[in-house]
Amino acid sequence: MPSITVKNIPEPIYKKLKQQAEAQHRSMNSEIIACLERSVEPQRVSSDEILRQARMMRRKVKGSLSSEEIQDAIDQGRL
Repeated sequence: MPSITVKNIPEPIYKKLKQQAEAQHRSMNSEIIACLERSVEPQRVSSDEILRQARMMRRKVKGSLSSEEIQDAIDQGRL
């Protein structure tokens, strides 16, 4: 199995990582692997969360566009 050596870890990051490992009852190595897995695996977002974010963005947008304005914007993107 491949291995990695990480050098010059800033002390605050090391301390936080050690605290997390202890809280999860893991070794430092296992905690580092868990952190790497979380950072490289795609995160699943529920459809409810997507809908919530879309509604929030919609509230921030003022006014609405006509179908002609939408078509103009689409056409400009094709040039």
